[in-house]
Amino acid sequence: MRSIKMEPMISLQLWSVQEACEEDFLGTLTKVKEFGYDGVEFAGYYGLDADVIKEHLDKLGLKVSGSHIAAGKLKEDLAGTIEFEKKIGNNTIIIPWIESGSKDKWEENFAFFNEIQPVIESAGMLLSYHNHSHEFTEITNFSALEEMLKSVPKMKLEVDTYWVNFAGEDTLEWLENYKKYIDCLHIKDAIKLENDFESTELGKGILPLKDYAKFGADNQLRWLVIEQEAFQELLPMESAAYNQKVLRTILKEV
Repeated sequence: MRSIKMEPMISLQLWSVQEACEEDFLGTLTKVKEFGYDGVEFAGYYGLDADVIKEHLDKLGLKVSGSHIAAGKLKEDLAGTIEFEKKIGNNTIIIPWIESGSKDKWEENFAFFNEIQPVIESAGMLLSYHNHSHEFTEITNFSALEEMLKSVPKMKLEVDTYWVNFAGEDTLEWLENYKKYIDCLHIKDAIKLENDFESTELGKGILPLKDYAKFGADNQLRWLVIEQEAFQELLPMESAAYNQKVLRTILKEV
């Protein structure tokens, strides 16, 4: 029998619509569901209790793909964080940013990750790390992500394809090399500026989104997470609606 190929679900990283979240968090979740998203990735809770968020998510039929939680928060209150995340139906804690500056500092962080990973796993959850570009470029001849995976072999990755590309890596080759660690992908597009680049709506930029989506589908990743951090013509909520349609179309083509 042929195995059935499962299409990744599509989530929105809510940092993309942070102003709307600040104004009306629950109303924003409602709109995100109306746009056609399967889930959301949290980047804060705007003072709401877990029970209130869970009730609203259940009413909408909106899933949780993960939550970005600072390493400092995990150091301060790991048990409380796990309890909150389980209440809202999240099973993936994602560390969104660490800039260590030296090999010794990175190794200290790896030791901390090894300390908390079994606790998170015992709660039925995953510990994941979200990259930017500095993990590749911050220290000469030292890839923090590669060293992290050697030192913390049960760590999962939420790979931000945008930042891997602009770190100068061959993104597709990198994804293939580390696919056993990859839990989900951040999908973003980029336009070139005179001396820089910035994110834009999907399909309006230069990145090979179809290749990234195909990797996600071929490897049966659970989630493709849309994020946008800069806006040229559309407002953030308009971009969120637009991006979901584009990625859904791309997934049907791969």
